[in-house]
Amino acid sequence: MRAEVREATVAELVEAAAELASGPQRAILGITGPPGAGKSTLGGQIVEALGPDRAVLVPMDGFHLADAVLAAHGLRDVKGAIHTFDAAGYAALVERIRHQRLGETVYAPHFDRTLEEPIAGSIEVRPEVPLVVTEGNYLLADDGAWPRVRACLTECWFLDPPPDVRRERLVARHVAFGKDPDAARAWALGTDEANAALIAATADRADRVFRLAEE
Repeated sequence: MRAEVREATVAELVEAAAELASGPQRAILGITGPPGAGKSTLGGQIVEALGPDRAVLVPMDGFHLADAVLAAHGLRDVKGAIHTFDAAGYAALVERIRHQRLGETVYAPHFDRTLEEPIAGSIEVRPEVPLVVTEGNYLLADDGAWPRVRACLTECWFLDPPPDVRRERLVARHVAFGKDPDAARAWALGTDEANAALIAATADRADRVFRLAEE
């Protein structure tokens, strides 16, 4: 049964994340939801509010397959679909972060939206930071390597904005990164929408389902 959708402000979610960061052991907070839900924005707001000594953001998008690999497999036109990520690599990283030892620094990749490519070794995860926030579309998927990710998460939150708001955000994002408006809308209503349907079916595995309220 899917968890009840409740409204929460960013301030309330920052406070909830701060509680996780105050625990006796490292916490890993997952933030998931469909494309355009606001996952990366919320993750960034939480980390900024808590500061670099208490939280670090490790996005799933760093495990996008490179465009050359996608092109070689005929997947360039569905970039962002679940099978266009290195799920096993992402799971291994989250497991390493979960069991990180004192004195060991983990370096994670991030995704450069200007280049549309992952950049290896660009996020420093220090062992003394108590909260790692990881966000992405498929944190609650139940096949392949994805359940290994869920097993490492202290909590996983699902963001569920109104569909029309989410779609308009996606169109604006695609235009901002180089698509013409017609192509941007076609991608948002095609590839992105297919991914959103798959992701919506995973919401019942979340600890909490939120819709962001105005502050």
